Amino acid sequence: MNLTPRQRIHLRALAHALKPVVSTGQRGLTPAVLNEIEQALGHHELVKVKLVAPDREARREMTEEICRATGCAWVQSIGHIAVLYRPARKPLITLPAGP
Repeated sequence: MNLTPRQRIHLRALAHALKPVVSTGQRGLTPAVLNEIEQALGHHELVKVKLVAPDREARREMTEEICRATGCAWVQSIGHIAVLYRPARKPLITLPAGP
């Protein structure tokens, strides 16, 4: 799923007030964590995930794996927090059109 810059800005603004709903543990990205992320995306569309990893590269790889496994789009990453978006069957969030 690709987001336009305008859509990313809109989603970042909406995510500002959100708290992380899922956190990876010391074991990293387990099937249980992926299942929790899948459920959170199904309920909320836009979620923050706290990634417990030693460095930036490991967090980036975790984020890419989450996006591949769940079919969501990366919105932004700040420190140990990744913001992810996937529209629901009946979308709650209306994205702006165009670039």
